[in-house]
Amino acid sequence: MRKKIKRWLRKLLFWLLLLSVLFLLMLWLMRWITPPTTAFMLQHNVSALFSEERHFARNHWVPLEQIPAAMQLAVMASEDQKFPHHFGIDIEATWAAIMAYRSGQQAGGGSTITQQVAKNMFLWGGRSRFRKALEWGLSVLLELFWGKERILEVYLNIAQFGKQDYGVGAASQYLLQKPVENISWEDAALLASALPSPARFDVTRPSQYMRARQAFILRQMHNLGGEAYLQKISARSEITSPRDAAFLVAVIEFSEGCESSALPAEDQIPLLSPGWCWQN
Repeated sequence: MRKKIKRWLRKLLFWLLLLSVLFLLMLWLMRWITPPTTAFMLQHNVSALFSEERHFARNHWVPLEQIPAAMQLAVMASEDQKFPHHFGIDIEATWAAIMAYRSGQQAGGGSTITQQVAKNMFLWGGRSRFRKALEWGLSVLLELFWGKERILEVYLNIAQFGKQDYGVGAASQYLLQKPVENISWEDAALLASALPSPARFDVTRPSQYMRARQAFILRQMHNLGGEAYLQKISARSEITSPRDAAFLVAVIEFSEGCESSALPAEDQIPLLSPGWCWQN
């Protein structure tokens, strides 16, 4: 009996190792291969099959060099201003979000562009410690295998900007009704203003709050140094403190604590909202 159990465990370990190697190989190849879809788009399309009110996701890929610098800068100004500097996880923002949550304040921040790519590409929208741990691990792997420019390119092509529009290609065509290359600074800031909750914020009919957030993002884009800021994404990032790993448990616990939090009203969403709790 023991021999059978050991034999079964060895086979299980072998298959787990094989699958891990194959996944890492796939992840490495995706640095150059355009992904046909994402986990979130698949979930969207499956739900559309059973709902007459929900339409299938619209998406088409646009290479990073064809995406205006303003659009690249706008998502960083809105979602992750430390994107060129962190290694997938913004420890300071995450820790600040944990402290805010524990003190009873509205908890926001913490989810970087890299984490959003990891979640949208490979995971699901539910909240749990297990899912959060996977998101952390995938974020570090993406930084190692892809690099900043590839992560930004994928993000801009899979982020949801409307109820059914994923990526700047679909957003520019169906929401702005113009080619991607004609996206202006104002257009980029408006699209970025919808990122905290694209199912609620309508780019074609922006609310007063969206206009205020658009203006705020424009100011942040200038404050970051404009297009010159994009040069920083090619720089290598390092985890700056040995305590970073110790924050993992706290962050996982925090993400689970956000699970039952109600979606705040529109005017309660801060103008700068990198990775709000309901996005994590």
